[in-house]
Amino acid sequence: MKLGKEEIQKLFLSVLLFFGVVYSYFNLLLGPLTKQQETLQKSVTALGPEIAAARAQLQRTKELEAGAPQRMATARQVTSMMTEGSPVAWFPPRLAEFFKKQGLEKSSTRLQSEAVDKEMAGFRKLAWGIDLPKVGFVPFATAIAALENDEPLVEISTVQLDASREDVEMQHALLTLTNIVKQ
Repeated sequence: MKLGKEEIQKLFLSVLLFFGVVYSYFNLLLGPLTKQQETLQKSVTALGPEIAAARAQLQRTKELEAGAPQRMATARQVTSMMTEGSPVAWFPPRLAEFFKKQGLEKSSTRLQSEAVDKEMAGFRKLAWGIDLPKVGFVPFATAIAALENDEPLVEISTVQLDASREDVEMQHALLTLTNIVKQ
């Protein structure tokens, strides 16, 4: 069987067309799909740490939701113990009255600082400085113990006692305490 010139040209053209179709399939269709698949695989791999962080956040959220009723009860209990109004208006007179009941006549209370309470949302801590110019040690110690027992939202931070040579029985006391109030 002898092939003519036209048949050889048709066969050569068919082979060229076949190689063109194969080349087009692999480079123009399959190539971009492979590159897109690799890109997607890399982005999915890169999302792995973000997914793990999101799962950890979901777990923390579930733990917070489980503990929310107890925290809400604590917040309601703390709120019920608070006096209404601005603390600058009611706290210094309350402490002055308290110390008078304890036998310490002179006291002055000043607001030193204010900060948001990180442990309890919606509350803040106020730091107060209390100056007691002349106190005896035993009445002062009794007053501190009674203060901590009578005022559950008050925490004594520092106590400083200075004794003078002129009056050895009386000391000058400086207290720093914090209390919790609503924001």
